[in-house]
Amino acid sequence: MALFDLPIGELERYAPAVREPGDFDAFWDATLKQAGAGPVLRDVRPVETGLSLLDTWDVTFAGFGGDPVRGWFTRPRGVAAPLPAVVEYLGYGRGRGLPHERLTFAAAGYAHLLMDSRGQGDQYGSGGDTPDPGATALGGPGPAARGILSPYDYYYRRLITDAVRAVAAVRELPGVDPARVAALGNSQGGGLALAVAGLVPDLAALMISAPFLCHVQRAIDITDADPYGEIVRYLAVHRADEEAVRTTLSYVDGVTFARRATAPLHLGVGLRDTVCPPSTVFAAYNHYAALAPGGSPTADRTVCVYPFNHHEGGESLHTSRQLTWLQPRLG
Repeated sequence: MALFDLPIGELERYAPAVREPGDFDAFWDATLKQAGAGPVLRDVRPVETGLSLLDTWDVTFAGFGGDPVRGWFTRPRGVAAPLPAVVEYLGYGRGRGLPHERLTFAAAGYAHLLMDSRGQGDQYGSGGDTPDPGATALGGPGPAARGILSPYDYYYRRLITDAVRAVAAVRELPGVDPARVAALGNSQGGGLALAVAGLVPDLAALMISAPFLCHVQRAIDITDADPYGEIVRYLAVHRADEEAVRTTLSYVDGVTFARRATAPLHLGVGLRDTVCPPSTVFAAYNHYAALAPGGSPTADRTVCVYPFNHHEGGESLHTSRQLTWLQPRLG
């Protein structure tokens, strides 16, 4: 795909006004208060993986509505001291898979929690293990359009709540320093991690690439690529629902979460990305920490731009840059 979005000079200054509901904070405060009413950890069981240098546990924690959410928790074997932790969120359509699939951050010396995505896992990888009991409202068949006529029914209200609860869960797991927790994700996972940074004020670091759900109103206007394409196809049939859909999307927009976030940020973006267009990503980056005390964005922001890459961004090179950036921030 050739360059299709704004040129880099404009992207670096692109900070559009986005549609923000007047009750945005009250909506999420009430949602998270309800989710946090009971204990977060449900079950923690050791798993034999055949990996002699790492220990892994199969974790179940209480997510949205108290629903059980699964995850893999992995940390270096034989390390007694509490470790900083990285909570990782998955891309669209992917489940947690098998416990040996994502070992980079545990191998780097961190405790690592990989959260399963409720109701996903059938498009890539090795599957998922977390159902979505709340998938009963009207909307499209895919998660991006599931329950999209109301912010209270929308799939991403449930998944974002799960993501916040994952941070609470990792802070109670063995061998974790609760003061040093970072959020990580690519694509859908990046959108979830960004939402967590806007909702969890004491997050220690944020590493995202090609985040989904940023500047959503523009995204559904300029790309037909999935997952946004699922929303476009829904509206192509349900033409009278556009206002309701746009209202729902305004409650999960990453730009609005970014304005409330303050954790040190490391971001990656490919300029040829039609899945999560670069202008939507830069909208979040340029608004990041806008509501911080004093009204000035945090100085600890880094963006890695990959001019010739699509949604894959910098791949392994970007992971290397994340590891280098994270070490002095988590120790």
